[in-house]
Amino acid sequence: MRQIRKKATLIKVVIFSLAFAYLEAAVVIYLRQLISASHPEIDRSAILLLLPGIAFLQPKSVLDIINNSQLLQIELMRESATLIMLAMIASIAGKKIGRKIAFFFFSFAIWDLFYYVFLKLVINWPTSWTDIDIFFLLPVPWLGPVFVPVIISTLLIIGTSWYLVKSE
Repeated sequence: MRQIRKKATLIKVVIFSLAFAYLEAAVVIYLRQLISASHPEIDRSAILLLLPGIAFLQPKSVLDIINNSQLLQIELMRESATLIMLAMIASIAGKKIGRKIAFFFFSFAIWDLFYYVFLKLVINWPTSWTDIDIFFLLPVPWLGPVFVPVIISTLLIIGTSWYLVKSE
């Protein structure tokens, strides 16, 4: 009975995360229309930290991309709301702290992976795995090729689903 309850909770979190991914993709499509979606070349001096596949940028560099400060503030609040929503679904789904954390990363990974799936289905973007995207603006802007979050999300889904099914 306990295993059935665990799987039912996983399915509910998956459904929430899929719906949220579509909503997020739709919002980003609207934002791309508002800000013309092209990513200007990033000045190397704006890079705070460069890891394989991810560049973390100076916060002010995002103004080169989103040149409307009101839109930027709205986008930062949207991202904060995203994290809060994912944290709340995790806190509802998990009873112990380890499971809450696992549910957060599980829902985050499904949301992130299917965000790209829905963008591809709706606007045929990304056109390749190496297309550059802005992953997140918090705590600083970070960007890189699409394959990076896809790989990370896939690994998170595998690892957290295993943990959530096996853990008590």
